[in-house]
Amino acid sequence: MAGTILENLSGRKLSILVTILLVCQVACFLIGGLIAPPPASQLGILSTVCLDENPGLTDPNRWFTPKCRPIIDLHDPASTKGLNASNFVFAIKMPLYERDFSRWQQNLVGVLQIDMVYRSGEVLDNVIELTLDSRLAYRNKGDPEDKWTYYANAQEKRIMECTFDHQHKVDGYPYNCSTIPLFELGSLHHDYYLLNLRLPVDDTGKNEHLGYIFDIYFHIIHMNGGFTKVWLSLKTVFFPAVIGIMFWFWRRVHMLQRTPALLEYMLITVGGTLAFLDLPIEFLTLYFDMPYMLLFSDIRQGVFYAALLSFWLIFAGEHMLIQESPEKNTLKVYWPHLSGILVGCMSLLIFDLCERGVQLYNPFFSIWVTPVGTNLALSFIILAGISAGIYFIFLCYMIWKVFKNISVKRSVLPSMSTARRLHYEGIIYRFNFLMLATIICAAVTIISFILSQIAEGQNKWDENMELEVSSAFFTGVYGMWNVYICAMLMLYAPSHKQWPADPICGDSGEEVEFSRLPTDPSPNEISSLTSFASKVTID
Repeated sequence: MAGTILENLSGRKLSILVTILLVCQVACFLIGGLIAPPPASQLGILSTVCLDENPGLTDPNRWFTPKCRPIIDLHDPASTKGLNASNFVFAIKMPLYERDFSRWQQNLVGVLQIDMVYRSGEVLDNVIELTLDSRLAYRNKGDPEDKWTYYANAQEKRIMECTFDHQHKVDGYPYNCSTIPLFELGSLHHDYYLLNLRLPVDDTGKNEHLGYIFDIYFHIIHMNGGFTKVWLSLKTVFFPAVIGIMFWFWRRVHMLQRTPALLEYMLITVGGTLAFLDLPIEFLTLYFDMPYMLLFSDIRQGVFYAALLSFWLIFAGEHMLIQESPEKNTLKVYWPHLSGILVGCMSLLIFDLCERGVQLYNPFFSIWVTPVGTNLALSFIILAGISAGIYFIFLCYMIWKVFKNISVKRSVLPSMSTARRLHYEGIIYRFNFLMLATIICAAVTIISFILSQIAEGQNKWDENMELEVSSAFFTGVYGMWNVYICAMLMLYAPSHKQWPADPICGDSGEEVEFSRLPTDPSPNEISSLTSFASKVTID
């Protein structure tokens, strides 16, 4: 058996391949840093307070725009005489300045900021429960300016935390209040959106603890269209490349006179999940309204994470070769390791379904709206981060065991013949380099996962935290996954070259391809290294 391409490829050809892969990796970073704009943009919009003279009307086609009859001062007795909270509608038209949204911007997150100021004799609780009656409508280009189509509505509760510097107890001094997540749209299929917001007051005590509202700002966060174009361009390039390499890899595996090994099954699995992640299905959002795209993207990202993390454990485990049972080379040996990954991924999936699954029919829903929900969501994020860190430590321990196992076996190399010694030394050197690349890839993946969880939740649980993940980081990590997995598929593909065992160098001194030695009786191993590391005695 000839072994893998990693073992048989000449040093010159291997250097060329590694150089090409590194150039691709650097290009992905440069594309994000020099070409792509920031991943997301934020815009603040000041709401207009509209007068609703007939708050009891339930006409779904009645909408208030910034061109309504405005109320300049909510607390001016002259302008609000005979009115109550039901007569006030806060209207926000998105975006500003007669611009329009683009479907390239993919999604939209809306966050409220209520500015309240101090008034003499007023005492506010630090934690205020709000009831928000929200309605959302949309309009497209070509529609009449007064034609707004109903999209969604809900009456939801939100928690707002406010602090006050008691050294400045003067009228008009502002409170420091937290922002409030209001809605999240999984797609931006329409050109304009209109939000009508009420703060109802009734006999049940709704909003009775609100103070003096000075202004209400609405912050919208959406993906930049330019970044989406760069992102989908990378997907369009990587997707056919990964599919082609997978087909080539699996064809070479099936040309052998044996069944595929576990590591080969895992390689084709992780390659398939990467191809699923690379599939540029986002192009369909340019033509169809797909509000489930955020949830769908999270699911395929989770499937890829599960496959990649499982592959790394099995990859290290297969080279540790500590299992010598009849169940060797099967998934049953790794069930304790893989069950932990499965539980973690299922927990994240349940959390995502509780949030974005419900938002498919109620975009105003959020699991962060109550202290219990916030603590639960934070617990999921913190637990996911801790689990990722523990996984990385355990993976490093397994890789260290691999190095230790090979180091022990390596001590017998001087007693071998020159051909055999040079053969294994070259393979071990290449394998060590590959394991180092695996550790780097795993570390960057864990860091990117933790940062993505923090960046996604910062507008919901800590408005004072400013964390912006750059475009270069996004495109660089994405390119790293593709480069690494393509490299593994190519380097661990079976080699069909047959070379003599004795001459490692030709007559002219030039290096030739490594080959499996004819005396290696290991028909069930996919590489010479695993055969070497598993030997109890060396001939």
